[in-house]
Amino acid sequence: MRCSIEQHPFACSRSASAPARRTLRAVHPLRAVRALRPAAGAAALLLAGCSGGVLDPRGRVGMEERSLILTAAALMLIVVVPVIVLTITFAVRYRASSRKAVYRADWSHSRPLEIVVWVVPCLIVGALGYLAWTRSHSLDPFRPLSSAEPPVSIQVVSLDWKWLFIYPAEHVASVNEVAFPVGTPVDFSVTSDTVMNSFFIPQLGSQIYSMAGMRTQLHLEASTPGRYAGLSANFSGDGFSRMRFAALALSAGGYRSWLERARRTGQVLDWSAYRELAAPSENAPVRYFSGVQAGLFNKVVDEYADRPPMRMSALP
Repeated sequence: MRCSIEQHPFACSRSASAPARRTLRAVHPLRAVRALRPAAGAAALLLAGCSGGVLDPRGRVGMEERSLILTAAALMLIVVVPVIVLTITFAVRYRASSRKAVYRADWSHSRPLEIVVWVVPCLIVGALGYLAWTRSHSLDPFRPLSSAEPPVSIQVVSLDWKWLFIYPAEHVASVNEVAFPVGTPVDFSVTSDTVMNSFFIPQLGSQIYSMAGMRTQLHLEASTPGRYAGLSANFSGDGFSRMRFAALALSAGGYRSWLERARRTGQVLDWSAYRELAAPSENAPVRYFSGVQAGLFNKVVDEYADRPPMRMSALP
């Protein structure tokens, strides 16, 4: 029997011939889903090799942030998963070849369904708002971390296109490499001697912006020894993609050895040497300075207190 365009689709499907029904079954939605399984497996395999990011934390702050991300994702999946399941269910149950579906053209309203559609999302949004409010305050980058160990103070200056780390208590400095003892809070004071950048060690936690004429703070702690990738998360010109540094979480003995290696370099970072260092350069090698001019970091901050920074390298 042939179906005219005026006939109801369900009526057509019931009277369709066996070959036609077999053709319809060939494009069954569940079969399409099964066909995607190899691709999904390959994608999962590729993602399993991704490490070193915010979902692979190695510090107290990073672990709390991962917990917040996963909790928020789980709450949102309460809506996402049922929508996906119901979409596939409706597509299968009410397909043209189905013999079980009932056509109810006069159906218009369901109070239980309306309650589910509106109440559940409202509860989820409320829970997400509560989490965002409370955890944003507990993970405030300016908030010191509680610990029995005294924090290590490190001053950070973003340059074109490298990072300078100053240890005011130890009177040493380094370029594109920062070290600190594992299990000890680190108090970063961050500024910029050029355009705005973003100081970020993904496995340890929050990022913080570095801005000329301003001092921002970031408190982190590494719970596992290792070498972690640091980067600038804010575009700052031609050398931005290579503006990276190594963050070394060392044992107490390893940290002392690192400081001694820096002290043996014999190079002193005074204002004249700093101005040479601040000149734009890409792929800058790791350097150490055995001495630092007193108040150098404050002088960098005060340099732009009354005027905006300008670097020819930042211009198009």
